[in-house]
Amino acid sequence: MEKNITRFVILASFLLLFSCNDNKLTEVVEVPLPTKEEKITIGSPNDVKADPGSFELTKLSFSYDGLAPAIRTLTMETHYSKHYLTYTNTLNKEILNTEFENMSIEDILKKLDLNNAKLRQNAGGYYNHTMYFNLLTPKEITPKDTLAGSINKEFGSFSNLTNQFKGQATKQFGSGWVWLVVDRYGKLQVTTTDNQDNPLMKNALIPGTPILGIDLWEHAYYLDYQNRKGSYIDAFYQHINWEKVNENYIEALKKVKKV
Repeated sequence: MEKNITRFVILASFLLLFSCNDNKLTEVVEVPLPTKEEKITIGSPNDVKADPGSFELTKLSFSYDGLAPAIRTLTMETHYSKHYLTYTNTLNKEILNTEFENMSIEDILKKLDLNNAKLRQNAGGYYNHTMYFNLLTPKEITPKDTLAGSINKEFGSFSNLTNQFKGQATKQFGSGWVWLVVDRYGKLQVTTTDNQDNPLMKNALIPGTPILGIDLWEHAYYLDYQNRKGSYIDAFYQHINWEKVNENYIEALKKVKKV
């Protein structure tokens, strides 16, 4: 039993150190290996705080084991308290004493220079993960109200949206995200981005305001599913807070009307 735990911890630590993508960007998070005498200790998300700066972590609405077995405790803990925290702290350092320090994250993403790889990666990582963790829930919630009507109108049915979203996620090569966005005309569309980019950035294939996004970096699922990415996509889809997606949709429509 102890040997199995040790092997699992080594695998977990290795995966935290490297998450590959086709643009050769490397995400590095230092995680020390425990000694034989140490035990794996899972804390509380409420204890995780970003360093002082412009942006803070969004609060999880559940404990690290709240989505198990769909997303297991160790995966959730490392994703939230290591990866998301690192993006947040690095972003705050990058924008300190710059024109971006007092901007909203949305404005930073729209205005940043895409050649500034560090700011691009960490601003995107912060925004993307904030949305991701805000949209997860232990409950089973289905779309309703305004969003449900728009999904039926624009995709034909919720089932059609599901098939399109899951299909894009399955085909996504390398690290990236799949999004449900409200485009500049107020229409719902499914689109993808690589690495930590998102549809608010200047290089977006389909520019728009994201209202739902799935993380397809290996750190989001590999400990639980290894190469079975499709099983992770199915598990994620079962834990989407569609009430929150509906709120995002209403806010996105307001922005379209102002333009």
